Amino acid sequence: MSVKRTLFTVGPVEVRKEVLDAMTRPMITHRSKDYEKLQEGIVEKLHQTLDTDMQIIMSPSSASGLLEACVRNGVKRRMMGLSNGSFGDRWQSIGEENGKEVVKVNGEWGKALRPDDMLSHLDASVEAITVVANESSTGVLNPVKDIAKAARKENDALVFVDGVTAVYGTDLKIDDLGIDALVFGTQKALALPPGLAIMCLSDRLLEKAKEVPYRGYYFDLLQMKKMADKHYSLTTPPVSLMYALDFQLDRILEEGVQARYRRHREMGDLVRRWASERLGLFAEPGFYSDTITVIDRKGLDFSKLNKGLKEKGYEISNGYGAIKETTFRIGHMGDLTVDEIKGLLEAMDEVMEAM
Repeated sequence: MSVKRTLFTVGPVEVRKEVLDAMTRPMITHRSKDYEKLQEGIVEKLHQTLDTDMQIIMSPSSASGLLEACVRNGVKRRMMGLSNGSFGDRWQSIGEENGKEVVKVNGEWGKALRPDDMLSHLDASVEAITVVANESSTGVLNPVKDIAKAARKENDALVFVDGVTAVYGTDLKIDDLGIDALVFGTQKALALPPGLAIMCLSDRLLEKAKEVPYRGYYFDLLQMKKMADKHYSLTTPPVSLMYALDFQLDRILEEGVQARYRRHREMGDLVRRWASERLGLFAEPGFYSDTITVIDRKGLDFSKLNKGLKEKGYEISNGYGAIKETTFRIGHMGDLTVDEIKGLLEAMDEVMEAM
């Protein structure tokens, strides 16, 4: 008989039974009054929990789809891609694959990006800047506000942020960032199954999209916004997943958004303390992620460690990208609790001792 495992992974993350149960409500059609009411309620709760006045649209895709939408709708010719890890690199690739000229600004993995990294490369021809808030290959939380502020001072470029492993785990103070898009998905700190992407976007981005040709169909923000204004989705939405999102947003409101952020910080602190004493942290101090910790292996056999953990009912994540063989990652986000983190760390000590 297989052991029930709790996921301490980077995503998809652990999803509670009651959240999965919310997906079993009877199906409705996505052009009905019932659906309209469902989507309207969800968007209202997203505004409330995220504490933002930015416009919100949803897409039946992974977050990568909406990262592509930023590029397709916000860039005619030239963009700048800031990167200090795998997911920053991916956004640069998305730009190139969509035929855009990409000014690549690559920082050191494990170190946070600084405004100075981009300023010497920034000129009037750059229409948009992409940056990852929480780089999940390295465990670095980048200073997005400083970067966006510096970009605005220098140039009128749009600023697009990948918030995939930051939103609902870290208080980004979205309306203070001065950005034009913030993209995230359901399968990370929202603690839902994958399949739905969400974007907070600015009027500036929608205005820019009117000038950009060949935006495609599936990710045309103007068409998506037109439907969103009527509380509908441009294409068929994952209705069952939206039931779960509606349910989960109620739970987040019940817990209290600030309490949720504090819980993530406390879980992160526990993991970082453990890792500092045993092995070592990959990310630069002062820029630690509160949703993911990337730990130096120091020669530790990760497959043996994870196998031992799985036998005890726990699962963590391997390293990613260029540092896959030298690090491993622990996800501490979503609905996980401080006590569950303590249980994981005790189990890790036991497995490592036995190794």
